[in-house]
Amino acid sequence: MAVATKAEVLTCTHLIGGTWVDSADGKTFESTNPATGETLAVCAAGGEGEVNQAVAAAKAAFAQWRLTPAPRRAEILFRVAEMLVARKEELATLMAQEMGKVLNETRGDVQEAIDMTYYMAGEGRRLFGHTVPAELPDKFAMSVRDPVGVCALITPWNFPMAIPSWKIMPALIAGNTVVFKPASDTPILGWRLIQILHECGIPDGVINLVMGSGTAVGAPLAAHPDVNIVSFTGSTEVGTSLSNACSRPGKKVSLELGGKNAIIVMDDADLELAIDGIVWSAFGTTGQRCTAASRVIVHQAVVDEVTERLVERAQA
Repeated sequence: MAVATKAEVLTCTHLIGGTWVDSADGKTFESTNPATGETLAVCAAGGEGEVNQAVAAAKAAFAQWRLTPAPRRAEILFRVAEMLVARKEELATLMAQEMGKVLNETRGDVQEAIDMTYYMAGEGRRLFGHTVPAELPDKFAMSVRDPVGVCALITPWNFPMAIPSWKIMPALIAGNTVVFKPASDTPILGWRLIQILHECGIPDGVINLVMGSGTAVGAPLAAHPDVNIVSFTGSTEVGTSLSNACSRPGKKVSLELGGKNAIIVMDDADLELAIDGIVWSAFGTTGQRCTAASRVIVHQAVVDEVTERLVERAQA
């Protein structure tokens, strides 16, 4: 009879300026399987020093990356999408182990990253500007797209491939450089995504990975004077704090925070379809996502039937 062997514990390090490095102080943290408590990886725990190095690398790489033609940037992203397709099942399995979603959901999470990466690769041929009528005689008016600079991207644990791809791929195709901090509960998936970008030929310094806590990494990253834009998905409390901190130096900031979502069911609705939507929204990812339904508002004419059907589905 075959004996199951314990999975190899991964060692995850930062990527700074194209080099995989440990934290200068040697600090680490573990990523564990929430179902079993098994250690999946030992990860470098960064701090302000690693943040400073990563931002400096991104700033240095920006000068050349912004001048790389968008179609050439797109070719790299297309290779990334192809590699994500090839590794989809491996990544989905690892995600189920690291953050607990069932495989049907983790496959969808990876597929979102695949779709976004292909989409942004296509945008490399469509970074169009505009021509507009000028109000003065003998004048020509036009606009072109210009990258912002160094982007600080901070993502949550519940969609550890999809949400990073929503932030990273558009930033890269537009000619920006990136310092990425994945959630400390799901560092392996962030590390794997950056590995794939690195393997597909992203130039050194264009994408940088610093792992660690929000206090040690996220706060100094958002506050760094050479970071031009901060994109954060997470709690309303942290997002509000980031917004306040970024407003003082006039940084651009993009926030996706917690929701309080209602599903409205009218008396002429397809009730079977409505129940499917309610159950998926409320119980998918065990409700731990910003789009989860927290309330159901039902027309009086169908409230009894909807309640009965919903209780039956929930009990199942």
